[in-house]
Amino acid sequence: MIIIGIAGGTGSGKTTVVRKIVESLPTGSVAIIPQDSYYKHQWDVPEELRKKTNFDHPNAFDWPLFEEQIEALRNGCAIEQPTYSYLTCTRQEETIHVEPRKVIIVEGIMALYDKKLRDLMDLKIFVDAEPDERLLRVIQRDTAERGHPLEMLIDKYRNVLKPMHDEFIEPTKLYSDIIIPNGGDNKRAIAMMRQYIHSAIIQQELNDTFQK
Repeated sequence: MIIIGIAGGTGSGKTTVVRKIVESLPTGSVAIIPQDSYYKHQWDVPEELRKKTNFDHPNAFDWPLFEEQIEALRNGCAIEQPTYSYLTCTRQEETIHVEPRKVIIVEGIMALYDKKLRDLMDLKIFVDAEPDERLLRVIQRDTAERGHPLEMLIDKYRNVLKPMHDEFIEPTKLYSDIIIPNGGDNKRAIAMMRQYIHSAIIQQELNDTFQK
C-alpha cells in the first residue's frame, strides 16, 4: 500500500491533481480520503453557532479519528469514513465503507499539518498556486456551485481564508516531498508523480511476491 498526502490552499487545484492521478491508475486501485469528512461533529451546538465555524482552522478537525482511520487502512483494515454536511455544519449519521487499496490518497487543505498523519504517508505533495489565482478559483466555484455573492466571498477571503492559509497551510509546504506549482495545469509534475506511483506499486508487488 502507498499512502499519498495532498495538501494546498483552497482553490490551489488539489482536486484536479487528485483526479489526474486517479485517471492514470487501474480502476479500483485507489481510495480517496477527503479531509473534509473529518470535521468535528457539532450535534450539541446550536445551528446558528455552527454556521460561524471556521473551517480553515486546525481546531475544526477531529484529528484523533482521522489518524485512527488512516492508520487502520495502513494496517489493512476497512473503515467507516464519516460524512459531513456544510448545510447543517455537522457530521451526518451516514458513513462510507472504505476498503484498503493499493493507493490511498489523503486530500485536504491541512493534509500535511498533523505529524502522526505525515508519518503514515509514503509521499507528501503540496499543490501551490498564486494567491490571486486561488481567489479567482474560489469565486468561480462558490458563485457557480453554492450561489454565494461576490462581496461575501471577497470578505471571507480577506478575513478567514488568507490569514488561515498564511498561518496554518502555507507552513506545511516545508513537510512536502514535492511542490506542484500551478496545480493541475502542471503537466510535467503530474507526469512525474504518476511515474513515481507506478514504480512504487510495482516495487511493492515485487516485495510482496518475495515475502511469500
